Amino acid sequence: MVIDYSVTPPTEEFLLNPSYLTDYMRIYRRRGNQLGDAKQWSPESFIELLNEEGVEIAVIKARDIETTHKKKIGNEACIKLIEKYPNRFIGMAGVDPFKGKAAIKELEYAIKNLGLKGVNLWPYEYNLYPDDKKYYPIYEKCAELDAIVSIETSMHFDRSVRMDVCRPLYIDSVAVDFPNLKIVGSTPGWPWVAELMGVAWRHPHVYVATSVVRPKYLGNPNSGYSTLIQFGNSILQDRIIFGSGWPMLPMKRGIDEINMLPLKDEVKEKWLYRNAAKLFGLL
Repeated sequence: MVIDYSVTPPTEEFLLNPSYLTDYMRIYRRRGNQLGDAKQWSPESFIELLNEEGVEIAVIKARDIETTHKKKIGNEACIKLIEKYPNRFIGMAGVDPFKGKAAIKELEYAIKNLGLKGVNLWPYEYNLYPDDKKYYPIYEKCAELDAIVSIETSMHFDRSVRMDVCRPLYIDSVAVDFPNLKIVGSTPGWPWVAELMGVAWRHPHVYVATSVVRPKYLGNPNSGYSTLIQFGNSILQDRIIFGSGWPMLPMKRGIDEINMLPLKDEVKEKWLYRNAAKLFGLL
């Protein structure tokens, strides 16, 4: 079985058309061809794709960046798919830290009433470092509700925002202030991979998702990911979770490449399924 932590459903509700990210479009434009025209997709055809790719459960994420970019993937978009296929999807809410009490109210409703499992935050889209106090009411509510916080922790390509706004070192401050908060650093922190692994080693509730990184490169010498393989195969083997980043990268190819990595067989199973299943309370 496989849980994919990072999948964007190919429906119009989930497409932000991020014209503000011109450098992302320049760098990743060829990878989006798997998506095609969103109008041609249906929930049923998406399930067929998951079956073909070998993914049992896909984690889908809402996103609220209305204050900074006037764009939003509503929490209801996740619920529409989850209600139709409750055993195939897990949803993460999107809230805007600039909206203050309204964001907290929306988050609480999404978790307690809609059944979403946490919140999805991309710091560069808010131009707020992960330890900025504007996030703290969100963290506090997630800690209170035993919900998960997913935070982008890699280099980004929005050149209007400082590169280090997603640096994983700032998650350390959050984990210190909220020691029981479940945090997923996604993706694995390049060029700060060792730093992210250090944060995860320090804090037992910090996880690392491999989203949008081709797994075959993780094992390459001098790729910068050696600490992920080293510690992900040993002391942190229970806290690495697989995410393809589809449609940026193919799901099945990512799964196949995880299985080709120099990892113990039981560790491969943990990365692909068991760690995420435990994180989301399925085991």
